[in-house]
Amino acid sequence: MRIKLSAVIALVLLLIGTQAYAEPIVTESTSNSTVTTNGNNNTTVKSPPPSAISPSINNSNADLCTMGVSGAVQTQILGISAGKTVRDMNCERLKLSKTMYDMGMKVAAVSIMCQDERVFNAMEMAGTPCPYLGKIGAEAQAEWGSPKPKARPVNLTEERTKSDETVKTVTTLGGLLLLLLLL
Repeated sequence: MRIKLSAVIALVLLLIGTQAYAEPIVTESTSNSTVTTNGNNNTTVKSPPPSAISPSINNSNADLCTMGVSGAVQTQILGISAGKTVRDMNCERLKLSKTMYDMGMKVAAVSIMCQDERVFNAMEMAGTPCPYLGKIGAEAQAEWGSPKPKARPVNLTEERTKSDETVKTVTTLGGLLLLLLLL
């Protein structure tokens, strides 16, 4: 048994040893190449690039109900940039209502939400009218039924119309200013 094992080990060592002394295969190849490139590059700067950059308006406090709006216009002669913040009234209403609810003033929280016409109408349709001067339920329903134009929330379509008129005015003025700058 030892002889067979010794013969196998000797054979393995012989095979490993002969592979280590094998001669490498050598191939020879020759290539010749020539590359010629000719070109002309000319750069002419006739005017500086436009540089109006709209300002960055950040809301660094998550408790603010504002949104930043900015813009810029640049011509070859003049550049203008501007920015401002816009209040989000619905966000304010939600935060006020949540604060009142968290303080345990649930009727006051609902009253704040009822200042939005959509909420007011939804409460009416659900059969749970918005509170009216401390009255809730059927008493509030009777008060809302009587003609009280100042007590009801402002119609959203009227607010949108006013907002649309302001946007149209600003857009028109901006267009005229842009036209003057381009001329």
